[in-house]
Amino acid sequence: MSIRSDVNLLGRTLGQVLKEQEGEAFFDLVERTRALVREVRAGGDDRELQAMLAGLSGEDAGNLARAFTWYFQLVNLAEEYERVRVLQGATGVRPQSLEQAVLDLKAQGLGAEEVESLLARLDLGLTFTAHPTEMRRRTIRNHLVQVAQAMPGLSAGGIDGPEAQRITAHVEAMWSTPELRRLKPTVLDEVKGGLHYVTNIARALPELQRDLRGAFQAAFGRDTEATLPLSFSSWMGGDRDGNPFVTPDATREALALHRERAREVLLGGIRAAFADLSQEDEGQEAYRAELQALHNAVRDGERVDLVPRLEALSARLVADGQRRTAEQLLSPLLTVARVFGQHLVSLDVREHSGQTGAAVAELLRASGVEADYLGLPEHARLELLTRELRSRRPLWPAGEALTDALETAVGPIREVQRAVALAGPRAFGRYVISMAESVSDVLEPLLLAREVGLRILPVPLFETLDDLTRAPQVVWELLSLPEYRAVLGDSVQEIMLGYSDSNKDAGFLAANWALHEAQRNISDVCRRAGVRWRFFHGRGTSIGRGGGPASRAILGQPAGTIDAGLRITEQGEALADKYSHPVLARRNLEQALYGLLLSAARPAAPLPDEWTDAMARAARRSAAAYRELVDSEDFLPFFEQVTPIHEIARLNIASRPVRRPGAPTLGNLRAIPWVMSWTQNRANLPGWFGLKDGLDEIGVDRAREMYAAWPFFRTVLDNAQMSLAKSDPLIFDEYLRLNGQEDHRLARMLRQAYRDTVALVQDIVGAELLANEPRLKESISLRNPYIDPIHRIQVELLRRSRATEGGLDEFERPLLLSIQGIAAGVRNTG
Repeated sequence: MSIRSDVNLLGRTLGQVLKEQEGEAFFDLVERTRALVREVRAGGDDRELQAMLAGLSGEDAGNLARAFTWYFQLVNLAEEYERVRVLQGATGVRPQSLEQAVLDLKAQGLGAEEVESLLARLDLGLTFTAHPTEMRRRTIRNHLVQVAQAMPGLSAGGIDGPEAQRITAHVEAMWSTPELRRLKPTVLDEVKGGLHYVTNIARALPELQRDLRGAFQAAFGRDTEATLPLSFSSWMGGDRDGNPFVTPDATREALALHRERAREVLLGGIRAAFADLSQEDEGQEAYRAELQALHNAVRDGERVDLVPRLEALSARLVADGQRRTAEQLLSPLLTVARVFGQHLVSLDVREHSGQTGAAVAELLRASGVEADYLGLPEHARLELLTRELRSRRPLWPAGEALTDALETAVGPIREVQRAVALAGPRAFGRYVISMAESVSDVLEPLLLAREVGLRILPVPLFETLDDLTRAPQVVWELLSLPEYRAVLGDSVQEIMLGYSDSNKDAGFLAANWALHEAQRNISDVCRRAGVRWRFFHGRGTSIGRGGGPASRAILGQPAGTIDAGLRITEQGEALADKYSHPVLARRNLEQALYGLLLSAARPAAPLPDEWTDAMARAARRSAAAYRELVDSEDFLPFFEQVTPIHEIARLNIASRPVRRPGAPTLGNLRAIPWVMSWTQNRANLPGWFGLKDGLDEIGVDRAREMYAAWPFFRTVLDNAQMSLAKSDPLIFDEYLRLNGQEDHRLARMLRQAYRDTVALVQDIVGAELLANEPRLKESISLRNPYIDPIHRIQVELLRRSRATEGGLDEFERPLLLSIQGIAAGVRNTG
């Protein structure tokens, strides 16, 4: 079967359920809506469609949105299954695989030892974050998993076979299951949601390790002892920036869940190895005895040296002539133990610099060291902080209870200290400081950690355009301090780069260039300081938040900026797409590793001055155009009228508020709801606006040259193509008509800017949008006719809810269902 036949079968299944559960009249309403929308999409008159929508009750509107939403949920499944089917049936060397990576490195002149050395110095750290625009409840996701598992049997059994009947049963159950959460998810709910995918990752890891060994055989004709340069982290339960629900108790519960899931994964692996290692060698202890001892220790929660003991067992097997047993039967457990250990994922703690500064100020004031720390200039703060760091004495009297404010700041550090004692040093990752603007922001957490007695490694997060510009100087000053270098030792300095706020500050092109230059300049600083470094990329799934294919993003990094590897955030809504099946998990991980290996091997080289000068001018002009838009006096009211931002704020999709504290402004609106608002109305403004102004500054001929020869510039334009292709002026016009905004000067300007940007990008790349990504182009064309009805329903509901006092309360449920449906259809929304 093909993807289109899968989609047709699943669509017929949904139609059958709708007839049975809601009646023929409702099914006819769905089909009539679909037909009318298609006519309008083809250029027909929309008066009949508008009249039909205006006559719908709120309940019918909500059910219509649900029906089309379920269609997309099932289309998403069909696409995922098609990817699995293609990957499982592939022969030869897969593009962007580990084998392809090693072959490419060999072609570049690297020998086997050099590739092994490269692997040894790198780490790809994937970090799960609780920024979900994934709105499906776990109950719904479980039904969808069951449908996905039944799909391989469809071709054999046909539409009347047992697998088709099983699919129909789950679709039937889903239709009667509420999609919307009645309550906001707790922090623990988010942790459980992220850890849901660990099992599939654990199944993919041994396959990847075999792929790596096979790659060396194919390229160099020999085996390798190199291991996967891969680790996993999480922010869920540790990300305190603006989230009052991430308390020390929440952090403790998250860490306990990590250990529990690690125990489950390890015990399963040990039992499998125990079943397979049945050999006994006379005069030697049975191999199973060691596995039994490890099983008992892990089961009882003891901290054990898993990897050394498993490596010793593997060496015994090889020495006893059981090499294949070691490679095939014990290696899967060893691989999982290396990556997950007893900690599963390393929990980062993230806090806003303002909060850590306030906590340090209270600590210094209460201990009599400094009455007004926050009132000191930066040089005086640094003098005080470095003096205290040279001392080992704690500031708080031993045995005396901390104040509530200090306990809130110090408590999470104490919890990760306890987790380290139970599960090893990798239970805790790094301490990330949001909105890091100065050296003192980075030093302050060190004083808080000293009160607990835990060594932490602070990671400054540079988010705004100004912060990215200042970042190299801040890093240089930090690394110049002997007191800080004593803390860092020979560890890797991590620097986190924020994609969201820089884009919201300066727009798409200027933010991308600021990130590029920050990486180049910070890398130079670290080289001069003699420190190894690793960038931590805070990417979202949408183009406006640094999204796009991971391998493309990694390959687009500036040459010479990958030293000890990379860390990348894996957003909540992306987890299902990447890790819902072991085959997809393996493919996602191998593509990311491919990008990392090729990028890390690329030597630093000066860029042509004409390129960097052109980009600097383009970024300035692009940022000016963007700021002129968002700083307009009438922009914020316009934004609130033509997007469902107020309605998104009602969604129970995350424990974090949609705004930072303070009066409602564009500045304190978080990037996820900002981007999600523009994807709901299909303008996708954060993913392209200002690009044309920048490209005009570069010129078409120069831009073509840069697109052909510069991976960074190609990545920028390819990501813009994706964002532009997912935009839909026809749908955006419907939102512009809300409250009579269609003739607003900003509406006219945005329409023209979109048309001009598409034309210019196509001229530069020499093809229609997404001509180089036919599968994505087909997916968009397959979805558009079916997502149109949900947009039309949402616009009608917005019109009604805004026309009456308390209308949002009255129409909340169908509106939220429409937001969920559009997110399912568009994907990559946050």
